[in-house]
Amino acid sequence: MSSGGERFTSRWGLIVSVLGIAVGTGNIWRFPRIAAANGGGSFLIPWVIFLFLWSIPLIMAEFAIGKSTRHGTVGAFARLMGERFTWMGLFVGFVASAIMFYYSVVTGWCFRYLLLAATGQLFQIADYTGDWNHFTLSGWQPIIFHFLAISFGVWIISRGVVAGIERTNRLLIPTLLILIVVSAIRAVTLPGALEGLNYLFTPRLDGLLDYRVWLHALTQNAWDTGAGWGLILTYAVYMREREDVPLNAALIGLGNNSVSLLAGITVFCTVFALMPSRAMEIATSPGPANTGLTFIWIPQLFEQMVGGAFFCLLFFLALSFAALSSLISLLELAVRILMDLKISRQTALMVVYLVGFTAGLPSALSQDFFVNQDWTWGIALMVSGLFVALAVLVRGVEDFRNRDINSPGSDLHIGRWYDWIIRVAIPVQVIVLVLWWFWQAMIAGPDDWWNPFRIESVGTCLFQWGIVLIVFLMINRRVATRTLKK
Repeated sequence: MSSGGERFTSRWGLIVSVLGIAVGTGNIWRFPRIAAANGGGSFLIPWVIFLFLWSIPLIMAEFAIGKSTRHGTVGAFARLMGERFTWMGLFVGFVASAIMFYYSVVTGWCFRYLLLAATGQLFQIADYTGDWNHFTLSGWQPIIFHFLAISFGVWIISRGVVAGIERTNRLLIPTLLILIVVSAIRAVTLPGALEGLNYLFTPRLDGLLDYRVWLHALTQNAWDTGAGWGLILTYAVYMREREDVPLNAALIGLGNNSVSLLAGITVFCTVFALMPSRAMEIATSPGPANTGLTFIWIPQLFEQMVGGAFFCLLFFLALSFAALSSLISLLELAVRILMDLKISRQTALMVVYLVGFTAGLPSALSQDFFVNQDWTWGIALMVSGLFVALAVLVRGVEDFRNRDINSPGSDLHIGRWYDWIIRVAIPVQVIVLVLWWFWQAMIAGPDDWWNPFRIESVGTCLFQWGIVLIVFLMINRRVATRTLKK
């Protein structure tokens, strides 16, 4: 099945839509926490370096693959690598879909706090930690907000690529950027904000020489730009024929990291200005999906600020917009895969809607299950990035660069350095990252790191990945035949 003939109407429509993929909750709540925990300015240097060694090269690859094959992850891998590698596309698509199941729950959390901020109820909460625990353990409340989030996302993409995805992101992303900029300006004007800026932008030699800082910087790039997830590949199906690949990829990578930096400025300046004695404790506050900083400390901080109710509303509005724009792309990826299997768009929408809501229920009901899924499929995203690089290698990286990246209409010319990144840098980074995260799990649970039923273990990753891969290898031929059928 074709892409239905729809294409993004302009470069701006494409850019804001793909920025909607890249800019998510990870930019606003994970980046400040990880930057704080890894030395602030010391973290920024490797973070920028890996933008060019990981994120932008993979974004280029996804743009070029989606544009040239006009298929989602399954059909794209089957066409690019051959039918016997269809299982790789299935794996990439499933990992993103598994994330969608619990990301809808996260989006629901954002909607709940936005509602509280908008109605003036947020600052009436006496115990933010107690309220958060009561909310997540109540059962029915997270389910309702999960239902609202996924329903809203499905309704948007049911309107199509142009009227749904593009039009929505034309509203969400510029508004999100305005909200982030306004919040950052307010934060830097707070008395004492300079301490936060100094910490965020001052590199320290001991941090730069710490390998863990570099590994966290690479992980942040792998998780917050959307590179290697298959999402950008899916939107690239709807690119115009003469759309530029290299320049668009650079704009997405730089735009995404700019939003992260603005979010970091907002959080650091606010924390150091309002609670300087507890700044590092707050900024590095842990919790599932970094909830400690976002849903427990942020309201307390804004409560102390003049005009805090307004700026707290802006924060949760920006957070909700970021979550929704990313959720839309996750839903569209799953729908596109089913469409490639010759299922109508409306039927695919209903299947994704029902499966997505049902599969998200365990994460809505259990924080332990949520953390397990975030751990398992978050690590799997790195494997997805490796599979994207392998697809380019099988296709022939030099030919791929010359024909699919440096295509007619390109404003930037990509040289042979790209070949080295795909052949060497990406595989090495994946191997190092996966082994490092597995090592962290083994240190945390030396006696049962192999246990598939422990929340964050090597065993749970290998067990769940293994089941999925076995199933995909079994159905590989059938899926490839149906997807590539004219």
